[in-house]
Amino acid sequence: MKHKVLLIEDSHHDMRLLKRVIGKANLEVVSADSLTRAKIVFADSEPEQFLCAVVEYTLPDAPRGEAIDFALSAYLPVIAITSGFDEDIRDNILQRDVVDYVPKENAQMYEYMSRLLFRLEKNKNIGVLITHPKRAVRASILSILRRHNFQIFESTSASDAESLVQTLPQVKLLLVSDQLKEGAGIDLVASLRKVYSKEELAIVGLIENPQEHAPARFIKGGANDYLTFPYAQEAFLCRVMLNVEYIEHIDTIKQVANTDYLTGLPNRRHFFDKVNAELKRDTKHHCLALIDLDHFKDINDTLGHDAGDEVLKAVGSTLKQRFPQDIIARFGGEEFCVFMADTSLEDAEAALSDFKQQCKETPIQYAGTSLRYTMSVGLTRHFRDNIESMLKIADIHLYHAKETGRDKVVSDLDHHPDIDAIHSLST
Repeated sequence: MKHKVLLIEDSHHDMRLLKRVIGKANLEVVSADSLTRAKIVFADSEPEQFLCAVVEYTLPDAPRGEAIDFALSAYLPVIAITSGFDEDIRDNILQRDVVDYVPKENAQMYEYMSRLLFRLEKNKNIGVLITHPKRAVRASILSILRRHNFQIFESTSASDAESLVQTLPQVKLLLVSDQLKEGAGIDLVASLRKVYSKEELAIVGLIENPQEHAPARFIKGGANDYLTFPYAQEAFLCRVMLNVEYIEHIDTIKQVANTDYLTGLPNRRHFFDKVNAELKRDTKHHCLALIDLDHFKDINDTLGHDAGDEVLKAVGSTLKQRFPQDIIARFGGEEFCVFMADTSLEDAEAALSDFKQQCKETPIQYAGTSLRYTMSVGLTRHFRDNIESMLKIADIHLYHAKETGRDKVVSDLDHHPDIDAIHSLST
């Protein structure tokens, strides 16, 4: 269900622009051109239906921000807007517990508002850890961040902060004070950087020490950024957004680099990274399967590559459903791979046989045709030194499955002429 945004704006031109901005964020607009009208349209609504309200400060029936007060009293996070920048109005707005203040000065302000609306939804899954010895400072920062829907965590010491970061994977931003005992703030940054890169955890130093070298020490020690006290609320929020978005952009780049564009499965490179990480934990009781679609070239040659793509996507989707806890990948072309940790060969073979049969019995509807396909599978549990040894053995089994009729699973439990080669690889 789409979240709603209550938009209170008396300018018809600005109303049209703002509706487009809000719609771009995939949000439903509930609009009103006055405070009176806003009270009417909101009367039968629940605050939980709304992500926030976007409210013009000056309205004909609410000239001094009364519409903002109404939205806040209705438990709606408020983004306050004005037709232009006025310092007195800005100060008046920021005395209220608003999410942010956006003057409608130029196109970039509308772009900023679009980002802000996206953030209010995405921030629900992002944790921020505030590490500061003073309760009043923590409470002030917490009040601002809570309006932006972040998950907030607090600590008063470096040791507690390090423990929380390790146990709370949702924490993507650490705000750490330079007022921790005996330089512990900078030491905490250095300690965390041994485990978490700047692309995994953003760290912002909160500088109260007036000495000029304090910001540089934090940055050189591994912090992404710093803020000096006293800080302006808007500047604080902009820096928080920039650092969180930096983490997200890097995650997006990694996802694109590690994902097969067609099926959405991990690609070959990412498969090796994940499996090697698993093998560092344990090298026993693992199984690996190579899956190859039978006569896939005939599908492409007969019905075209679009038909072949539909088959590949269907196989990828079924793999995700059948092996949600395992490491799966598209290796390239019509070949897929499954790595099953802590799984017996018998259980792995049963699961793969069921998967193979499900695909065989589920035709793909393409261009008015029911398209059926089969696959061959090579499965092994033999491991020697590295994952490549398992792939070689699985490939031998796969070759035997192809040579003996296709549409079958061949594993270490089967006996075939290539078994001597397998034993030489696994000993």
